[in-house]
Amino acid sequence: MEGTQKELNVALSKYPKLLEKSLNPDISKAYRNVGSDIHTVNQIIASHFYREGHFDLGDCFVNEARESEAAGQKSPFLQMYQILEAMRSRNLEPALSWATTNSEKLKLSGSDIEMKLHRQQFVEILQKRGRDGALNYARTFFPPFATKYLAEIQRLMACLLWAEKLESSPYSDLLSPLHWDKLAEELARQFCNLMGQSYESPLSVTIAAGVQGLPTLLKLMNVMTGKKQEWQSMKQLPVPVDLDREFQFHSIFVCPVSRDQASEENPPMLMSCGHVLCKQSITKLSKNNNTRPFKCPYCPTEVEVGQCRQLFF
Repeated sequence: MEGTQKELNVALSKYPKLLEKSLNPDISKAYRNVGSDIHTVNQIIASHFYREGHFDLGDCFVNEARESEAAGQKSPFLQMYQILEAMRSRNLEPALSWATTNSEKLKLSGSDIEMKLHRQQFVEILQKRGRDGALNYARTFFPPFATKYLAEIQRLMACLLWAEKLESSPYSDLLSPLHWDKLAEELARQFCNLMGQSYESPLSVTIAAGVQGLPTLLKLMNVMTGKKQEWQSMKQLPVPVDLDREFQFHSIFVCPVSRDQASEENPPMLMSCGHVLCKQSITKLSKNNNTRPFKCPYCPTEVEVGQCRQLFF
């Protein structure tokens, strides 16, 4: 072979090995050997299919996995998608009916989606049925919201003066199609919230977070294997696993004195100096005396137990 062909042949012979190393790593050692509950896993998978609107696929999985209990998750998500489908057709009646039924729960959660739905319906009626239809709608549905949303209602009432030319009025922004997209997304969020579910699929989030963290774990596994150490027996990883902010859901506090993770029995406590320790560490530093001042281990401040306040993450 000529020199250039030999170089090409050597490169090509290495290519399959590089592909296998990069695309087909052995990930079995990159996670702890813990027993998985197949029933819980099946419930999560079925919930994911229903949450994503794949109802036929979800039914098929439930039947083949013989997880009849998981079928109970279908009904609420089916209702949500029916509402969203109606909204895509500019029909707000199902959404308004749902919001009215859950009005008190939505108020307790601080949501204003019910008023936003009525606002969008008002604008639609103004466009299609004119000033009289919109005014009748406002008289019927706006009074309960007048105290909290007076400025918004006044703005909508001003739209009546531009009934036939709203697109050239100071309120033309109300006609933006973006309002429909944002309203649909917010309704889905609030719907999931009232169900006690997250807006994003837990399965999707877990896989996406795993994809980010897996390279670091694979490198750690290789290093530990070379040193003949078993990292799975460690209480914590010796290297940080950096995840994007969207994968950081729960703040975890580790006491800088005891190195223990906070718990309900040992919660984080804010001291008068602004530093935070776990309750058990404060008890030890104060020698279990609530009136005896003790020195903060991180600054010269004298702190009393009675001045410490529990933090909630």
